Amino acid sequence: MPGQDETGNERAARAVMIVLRLFRTLERMDTDLTPQQYRILKLAGAGGERSARLAERLAVAKPTLTATADGLVAAGYARRDAEAGDRRVVRLCLTAAGHEALDRADAAYGRWLDQVLAETGEPDLVLHALDLLNQAMDDLRYSGRAALIPRPAGAEPV
Repeated sequence: MPGQDETGNERAARAVMIVLRLFRTLERMDTDLTPQQYRILKLAGAGGERSARLAERLAVAKPTLTATADGLVAAGYARRDAEAGDRRVVRLCLTAAGHEALDRADAAYGRWLDQVLAETGEPDLVLHALDLLNQAMDDLRYSGRAALIPRPAGAEPV
């Protein structure tokens, strides 16, 4: 367990290593989707999303989103729909196969996370802490203070 004498930098480094370990574990799970594909399908699954808005919400450059979306379309998990009244606007929407892939990934991630949370002895506390982190990131993003957060070239603030 970390000690009381831990500096801010040491605490931050420890937290970053934990987050990276979590990400790496999720990345290696057999879900048929990469984490990036999963994120795109989750956001697009809410009813279709404009590509520019998806790139902003994912904090990736538009060409990165386009390449990933191309793979999802080619795999039959998503389709591009022109917006009625403005064919220049394209929305990424899930297909039935995309919904099924997302359901399988949700189930796999859920089983793994349930096991990990059960080991903590405080699953609700851990989930609450994650919700707080998520809210803090949103607050920073929308307050204009997100300039402190590094981002890829061409990406909107996180």
